[in-house]
Amino acid sequence: MWSRYPRRSGLVACGVEELRRRRREREAALRKARREQQLVSKRLLREEAPEEARGECVAAVLGEAEVQQFLRLAQRGTEEKEREKALVSLRQGLQHPETQQIFIRSVQVIQELCLYTLGNLIVESEVVRRQLLPQGIVPALAACIQSPHVAVLEALGYALSQLLQAKEAPEKIIPSILDSLLPQHMLRLMQPGPKLNPGVAVEFAWCLHYIICSQVNNTLLITHGALSTLGMLLLDLAGAVQRTEEAGLELLACPVLRCLSNLLTEVAVEAMGGQMQLKDERIVAALFILFQFFLQKQPSLLPEGLWLLNNLTANSPTLCTSLLSLDLIEPLLQLLPLSNVVSVLVLTVLCNVAEKGPAYCRQLWPGPLLSCLLKTLALSDTEVVGQSLELLQLLFLYQPEAVQAFLQQSGLQALERHQEEAQLQDRVHALQQIALHG
Repeated sequence: MWSRYPRRSGLVACGVEELRRRRREREAALRKARREQQLVSKRLLREEAPEEARGECVAAVLGEAEVQQFLRLAQRGTEEKEREKALVSLRQGLQHPETQQIFIRSVQVIQELCLYTLGNLIVESEVVRRQLLPQGIVPALAACIQSPHVAVLEALGYALSQLLQAKEAPEKIIPSILDSLLPQHMLRLMQPGPKLNPGVAVEFAWCLHYIICSQVNNTLLITHGALSTLGMLLLDLAGAVQRTEEAGLELLACPVLRCLSNLLTEVAVEAMGGQMQLKDERIVAALFILFQFFLQKQPSLLPEGLWLLNNLTANSPTLCTSLLSLDLIEPLLQLLPLSNVVSVLVLTVLCNVAEKGPAYCRQLWPGPLLSCLLKTLALSDTEVVGQSLELLQLLFLYQPEAVQAFLQQSGLQALERHQEEAQLQDRVHALQQIALHG
């Protein structure tokens, strides 16, 4: 078809190379925005007691005996007010470097309450963080992560996640953590199996997420087996949601999906070859199992899963083939009406498949795809419509009979709705020309 119209060669080039370039530029911008947005923790922090917030007096330096006494009262005090007062006194005393050194020594002999208190202190003040680092907080945490006690590990994960969210973390904190044994131990504690503790895994999955978002040295994490561990954990989660209705599985799914998505955007990943271990069609099947689970339990996680599916299929003909061979295009299309965000991601995944060439478009075309695209063209959201236009252009390029079917189902009228919109005009005009003249 295209060879009969050499005057359209520029349009054909736009349909492949220019489209591909524009898509990669948009995805790069989206990834950057997602990383910045995802660095914001969604954890709710404990508010200071009103009397503490109003206090203006500077607390005295605490000795070792006093630190131990306040810790005992905070943990085992007979009354709530007694426990709260002990915590307030401890936090005020920890404003002093001398008290902080004593407290760090307490952390090194694996105490749960110390770790939670430390996590709260880290959130409150850059000055505190600046004092803790040269005093050996990273080696102390590396020692704690080898504890056999689940409660200590979970508290450690909380404290570490607070440290990793500091604005100065990429420059001053994460390099030290990557130079320690903490990443290897975090990945060990996230290995699926009978010893996996969900609470511990959730905390360290968030820690890993913050490290990955910093982009300090993700190649090192990949070398340590992060992709393999996370991929196996995702498969394990998909199996778990089929076996049980236990609440809380979505808490682990969210950071695992984010970690995998962001690791897959690294240029280094493309050079890792077989170490990726994510080209197995099981990973695609697992995602669709999780999609069904999210629909029932946590619809807000659907975009996280779809973003991962987008990153998996963007450069992998193998996984695009899996989508087709496992008959997953129709279940994917069923997600379109859920929200504009979901629609854009679903259409982006379909574009990933379509741009692989004629053989893929031939398998995409039968079924409800065209009717779904006509429905999305009736929407007013510019991003959804723009992604629909891109998919249509790929289909017109690689599947010529799609043009005739589009015309027969009033496609031109659907395009006319958007021909005055500045962001869409060029693409609408290009599709009109192809539909009318080839």
